[in-house]
Amino acid sequence: MQFKKFFYKKINSTNDIAIQKIQKGFCRGLVFAIEQKKGRGQYGKKWISLKGNLFLSVFFVIDNKISSKKITYFNCQIIKKILSKFFKTKITIKFPNDLLINNKKVCGILQETIINNGKKYIIIGIGINLIKNPIIKNYPTTNLLKETGIKITKLKLLKIIINDFEKNLKKFALNV
Repeated sequence: MQFKKFFYKKINSTNDIAIQKIQKGFCRGLVFAIEQKKGRGQYGKKWISLKGNLFLSVFFVIDNKISSKKITYFNCQIIKKILSKFFKTKITIKFPNDLLINNKKVCGILQETIINNGKKYIIIGIGINLIKNPIIKNYPTTNLLKETGIKITKLKLLKIIINDFEKNLKKFALNV
């Protein structure tokens, strides 16, 4: 499954742009931003998007019968596997949608579903702290550079994420 790719320098939210693309008739795509001003997290929380980190959203049409929980778990597994290729440190999943290193959040995945023209779409927003992390009271965070000493470029990681999502999400996406 090939995604239409949309690249932006500075936007409010990759998930918001994904919703706009769906409303304009795109059935699947990937939205990437160098800067994100108003990222969202789970339960309406703000995702703090520090410059230099990775922000993207993937969207596609899904079967109404597929469980959102199943897709959430699968998305976490995909990103964990990708990061584990580069960083030999242990990465754990904190249910339902956070990836942790040393019990500190390094990645968040926000999954949203919308209905447009009778089709159900899933939007998977991914934020990865590559080189910086926010300081959040009562919620430890970290970044990959700090934990591993390895700096990976956003574009290199983005290419791998695109490739893995295009290969692995065939089981959830409808071919429209």
